[in-house]
Amino acid sequence: MESIILEQRGHLATVTIDREDAMNAFNYDTLIELQQVVEALRINPDVRVVIFTGAGEKAFSVGADLKERKTLTEEQVKRNIYKIGEVFQMVSMLPQPTIAAINGYAFGGGMELALACDFRIAVDDTLMGLTETSLAIIPGAGGTQRLPRLIGESKALELILTAKRLPSTVALEYGMLNKVVERSLFKEVVHEFAQTMLQNGPIALQQAKFAIKNGMNADLQTGLQIERKAYELTIPTEDRVEALIAFGEKRKPNFKGK
Repeated sequence: MESIILEQRGHLATVTIDREDAMNAFNYDTLIELQQVVEALRINPDVRVVIFTGAGEKAFSVGADLKERKTLTEEQVKRNIYKIGEVFQMVSMLPQPTIAAINGYAFGGGMELALACDFRIAVDDTLMGLTETSLAIIPGAGGTQRLPRLIGESKALELILTAKRLPSTVALEYGMLNKVVERSLFKEVVHEFAQTMLQNGPIALQQAKFAIKNGMNADLQTGLQIERKAYELTIPTEDRVEALIAFGEKRKPNFKGK
């Protein structure tokens, strides 16, 4: 692959958008490669947590590649919009917990990729936002739907309609981020956060994520039924038995994802 790097260390996978010279913008080929990587991660039983980030230190991603966009027909623009929305939805639906490690600018589609992840951790010296209305378009890869669900309708309207570029510290105050970290500690903090999840039961992580994601869009009674079914899937697992044995033996459990 030319634009996406996939690294796996133990049970942690890191997906890097590797177009540093283009501020990690998404052209069509990059979206196809990202789709292939996400499809592979979805069915990889050895991967328990996934980090998404950008190459270099300047940008996480500035969104669509506008240089490419200027050369496209209207049909090709529609193709790209459909593809980026499809791929980001696949990211959102990954069974593993996902972390957007926002190492630099995150605008437009870059911010939408971050919103498709479960957690967002950013460096303290960057800017981000859904800036599409300044280009006479709107967020088209989930931004108009995911942002209001995350921070509320009024705040989302404010940010999208004004195309604000927020410092990461302000984005944290708006509720868009989980953490803001100084650059020198950034990678360490992201990996420490991933490790706090990796020490827990991998099947339980996936089922808890499934219950929350699906229950949030349902009424309470339906959500409780989703939770019960997800819980029941953890009962016959070897990991649940191992956790009880490890507790009795006063040691850390050795989870195998079975």
